[in-house]
Order: sequence, then C-alpha cells, then structure tokens
Amino acid sequence: MRRAHKTNTLIIISNHIKSIYDDRWSNNVLHYTGMGTKGDQSLSFQQNKTLAGSGTNGISIHLFEVFKDQEYTYMGEVILDGTPYPETQPDEQGKLRKVYIFPLTLISGERQVQQKDRDNIDNIRARKAKKLSIEELQELAAGSGKVATCYQQKSTNYERNIWVAELAKRLAKGQCQLCLQPAPFKNTKGEPYLETHHIIWLSKGGDDTCENTVALCPNCHKKMHIVNNEEDIETLKNRSKELLEANNQ
Repeated sequence: MRRAHKTNTLIIISNHIKSIYDDRWSNNVLHYTGMGTKGDQSLSFQQNKTLAGSGTNGISIHLFEVFKDQEYTYMGEVILDGTPYPETQPDEQGKLRKVYIFPLTLISGERQVQQKDRDNIDNIRARKAKKLSIEELQELAAGSGKVATCYQQKSTNYERNIWVAELAKRLAKGQCQLCLQPAPFKNTKGEPYLETHHIIWLSKGGDDTCENTVALCPNCHKKMHIVNNEEDIETLKNRSKELLEANNQ
C-alpha cells in the first residue's frame, strides 16, 4: 500500500504473481491482506491503520491488480465494505501467522478478468500448494472463507480455494473417493490423476471447504455432474469426514 498525503489517496496492489499474500475475490468483494510480511500483522501498523479508518478519514482508495510480472492493471476505486478480520497466512519465511483481511468493493461494480489471466493465477497458486505439508494446507484451508470466488465472463465461473483442492487430493492418496479405485493414470509429473469435486455444488450454495470437497477419478466426477444421486452424495460426505478425522488423530 502507498499513500499520497497531498491528494489524500491510497494505492493498493493485489499482486497474484509474486506476493506472499492470499488475496481473493468473493461475490464482488476483494478480501485484501494487510501490510506486514513477517510475524503477526496489526491494525495500527502504517497503512493498515489508514485503510481501516478509510470510512472516516476521507481517503480515496484505488486498486491495481497484477496478473503478469511487472504489469499493473487498474481496476478502479474501492471502498472498505466491512470490518477487517483476522486470518492465518504464511509470512515471508513460510511461518504461519495472523494477518488482517480488508473486505473491499469496487465503486464501479463488477470486476472483469480475462480467462488467460485467471488461468495463470490458478497455475501459480497450484504450484505453491504442492510445496506445502498437509498440516500447512489444513491451517490455510481452515483460515480461508467458505464461499468460492465468483467472477463473470460470458458465464459464471468460480475460483476455487487452492489449499482446499490440494488437501483433498493429498488425503485421497491416489484413490477415488467414490469408486475407491486407484487413479486411472498419472499426469505428466507422475502424480495420480484425480479431480476435485464439491459434494454440494458451488452453484447450489455449497461451501468451498475441506468438508465439502473430495478427489474423484474422471469417470466418477462426470457421474456426479450428470447423475448426482443422493446415495452417492451421502457416501462422499461420509468419506470426506472420515479422511479428515483420520488425518487429525
């Protein structure tokens, strides 16, 4: 964050490429991580205090997002749309700590993102998730919100929580959680190929959480999107619960 006292303006940058922060959009609200790269963050620290008090200090807030290295996209003016809240995220040394999340909304309305930029961010986050332990994934997944990010193009799309998705695959250990068969093949990195599935679909109000996410083989995944019968749904709910409980013992 950068403040210009002369114009009473605050510039905030949500860098999806190099930043250690886990900023995310949900229902047209940006959940923006505050300042402080090491140790617990504070609402009285530098521009965290400025942003937290933006409802009364008269400052105007302008948002830029980074989807490509060294390329800043101006998204528009934003306002604080709720009380900042604490969350768990890793610091610059990879140690989990408390950060503050600021809910921000664009004054101009909906955010538009090109699909190629969205795909690039997803790939970067997936690579980060691969490097984390199960314990770190659980901590990050638990600290994230339940609602998946929704963004508009020609149709409604959802940005899944990458920590939740990676944890579901890791706990499955290469086994489909519906048919209980090994993954049918390995990907180019030699990993068992499974696909993550929300037991209660996001489009039907399902949460983007560990409890609502399982790893399935492509065949069973397709079955759940075509047939989606109640017996299979209950089976997956129970399997998800069993895996999480077994890992926490």
